[in-house]
Amino acid sequence: MKRLLSSDAGGHPLEPYDLTPSDIVSGSPVASAAELDRLAGVGIGLWELTEGTVRDTEVDEVFVVLTGDGEVTWEDSSVVRLAPGVVVRLYAGERTTWTIRSVVRKVYVAVD
Repeated sequence: MKRLLSSDAGGHPLEPYDLTPSDIVSGSPVASAAELDRLAGVGIGLWELTEGTVRDTEVDEVFVVLTGDGEVTWEDSSVVRLAPGVVVRLYAGERTTWTIRSVVRKVYVAVD
């Protein structure tokens, strides 16, 4: 039985993955993630995005920002500032734009 999912969420190793080139708006951002566990079909993990701006199509997710600075903008022009301690709810199918000024790392709980 797994009890400790990570002894250091801020330094836990992540695996980089390819962003869709047409979703990169500016810069050379790199996305990385590590799924720590699954609970009743829900993924629990860590995710990080380096400086730059990217578009994304969301899944149902709640996340807590651990580190970094940036913002998420939705198609309806609403904006949430990303900073340590901020908790955000994303809904499946929403189109967002992530503008990252310093590397953002988050803990997420998401339904794929």
